[in-house]
Amino acid sequence: MYLKAALGLIPRPRPAQLPEAELSKVVQVDQAHLNEYQRVCGYRRDTRLPCAYPHILAFDLQMSLMTRNDFPFPVVGLVHIANRIEQAHALTADDELTITVKTQNLRDHPRGKQFDIVTTTAQGWQEVSTYLKITKQAEKEPREKAEPPVPHAIWRFTESKSYARVSGDHNPIHTSVIGARLFGFPRPIAHGMFTMARCLGALEPRLPEQLTVDVSFKLPVLLPAKTAFRYSHNEFTLTDRQTGKPHLSGRISA
Repeated sequence: MYLKAALGLIPRPRPAQLPEAELSKVVQVDQAHLNEYQRVCGYRRDTRLPCAYPHILAFDLQMSLMTRNDFPFPVVGLVHIANRIEQAHALTADDELTITVKTQNLRDHPRGKQFDIVTTTAQGWQEVSTYLKITKQAEKEPREKAEPPVPHAIWRFTESKSYARVSGDHNPIHTSVIGARLFGFPRPIAHGMFTMARCLGALEPRLPEQLTVDVSFKLPVLLPAKTAFRYSHNEFTLTDRQTGKPHLSGRISA
């Protein structure tokens, strides 16, 4: 699949619109794999699925959709900028999940084009992952320096290969110095969905079974990194420990 993604970088004519195809599969959760995900992302072992776990069960369908010949962009280089999960009730390892993936809502962004990958299950779970195809340089905005508030936790992210193994996302931008440098990063960067899952794992005892989680991914986490996690009522942030620069911000609603 990643070879196909790499071959997608070869210039060729591409359509201007998103494909109308939908891909589906039926999945039975493997308890051992679930426990490994829970360990890597800071959850306690349980038969209940963390709300972001179905994302990795659908990852192969998402990649298959984005590497199709009728997809308008090369998948390599797309930036995951936002994620929304709606869960009607907690799913468990006993549930047989019917997963469907499709694309929608291609639209303009100040830095290029953005679109959504919509993943649903027949069991009351939905995710909208928003990706950006960058075609324009960002305008630098002045930032006011301020002393960041006291964090609730300090986390050190040292590597991303553990999450790559459990998620199936072996994108070299996360796992290889050379791969990261090809896209302008001095070091590999953490998976956005890993940082999101780590935050939700820390909040697990506070999360209702029915919820909506909205996350905006901001500056990448260059590995290794020391980060600060903060939460207040229904909001949470992950920032650089020294500079206070934002890595992600999230909101939870019931």
